Amino acid sequence: MLPTMKTPKFIRLCLALIIATLFVQCSSTPKTRIENNPQMFAKLSTKDRQLVNHGLIREGMTRDAVFLAWGRPDTVSVGINRGRESENWTYEGQRPVRSMSMNMGFGYGGFGYGGLGYGGFGGFGPYGYGGYPMFGSGTAVTYIPYTAGTADFVNGRVVSWKSTAR
Repeated sequence: MLPTMKTPKFIRLCLALIIATLFVQCSSTPKTRIENNPQMFAKLSTKDRQLVNHGLIREGMTRDAVFLAWGRPDTVSVGINRGRESENWTYEGQRPVRSMSMNMGFGYGGFGYGGLGYGGFGGFGPYGYGGYPMFGSGTAVTYIPYTAGTADFVNGRVVSWKSTAR
């Protein structure tokens, strides 16, 4: 039988920190979008640059300005508005909803009294199935999606928009 290799806790902790750092760095903000698209930002009017820096939009803004302010939309839909082609960008968010939970389970592991092991049912052994039930309660968090904002475009410019408080 081959021995099993266990990953040291330190290495697992380091991997978790690296993944968390990459995740945080991948998050998109107006600042990071402006830094990644300086030519797009330079084409905006002074008023629009100020709004984009604060993650705000207004009627008349271009798609580029909305992208810099709010980021890539979660969904894009197209249609007709008063005989003209229109486009709608929808942004989704997630709200945490807390709830109480009651849990019950049975243990699994070695050296359980009354477990199934070397000695058979009721015997002792390192591979026994645990015998103590576990009870617990606590809060659980579920994230519920919602529409955080929408921007409607006609001829490439915002004609209307809606946003939840940011």
